[in-house]
Amino acid sequence: MPSTCTVLARVAVMAARCVSLVRRNLPALALSLRPAPRLLCTATKQKNNGQNLEEDVGHSEQKTDPPSTEKTLLEEKVRLEEQLKEATEKYKRALADTENLRQRTQKLVEEAKLYGIQAFCKDLLEVADILEKATQSVPKEEISEDNPHLKNLYEGLVMTEVQIQKVFTKHGLLRLDPLGAKFDPYEHEALFHAPAEGQEPGTVALVNKVGYKLHGRTLRPALVGVVKGA
Repeated sequence: MPSTCTVLARVAVMAARCVSLVRRNLPALALSLRPAPRLLCTATKQKNNGQNLEEDVGHSEQKTDPPSTEKTLLEEKVRLEEQLKEATEKYKRALADTENLRQRTQKLVEEAKLYGIQAFCKDLLEVADILEKATQSVPKEEISEDNPHLKNLYEGLVMTEVQIQKVFTKHGLLRLDPLGAKFDPYEHEALFHAPAEGQEPGTVALVNKVGYKLHGRTLRPALVGVVKGA
């Protein structure tokens, strides 16, 4: 058996060989552990691409913001224009309604001025009828200088009748005596129909009571008899 010294000598030799081998292979190992330039470039490009992508996203977001804001402003503009149009139409309708109301009110006021005396005129018509009957009832042959009292009374009645007709005319009240005129259902009221020689059918042959019109509106129709065809 080899001795201890021999074994130690062999171990020392083997250790020296290993150290020498390691020293020879150390540069190659260092080169193998160093990162490759191509890998470094790829990593750098990926990093730069990531940053550029983030920048592009940021720019795209910045670019998309203005169109979104512009769209919102356009929608707001359209909404305000619609509101303005609606308010303008309401204003015009209100003006038209106000003008119509003003015209109707003015018309009512004018009609009230014109026809406010309608009831009073109807009461006076009875007085005019009485005066007319009084003058017609006086025999014409009795009116002479031999009968001065009757003559003065008759002349007074005639003057009163003439004066009341002037007052009626002044206030727009006109007398209707349609004898011989065509029958008008808006101004005349037929009491009867009878044939009459020498007169055209549909004409007024007899006036029982005269009528009156107030400012063109029939206040009281004339009571008449109408000619009927044979």
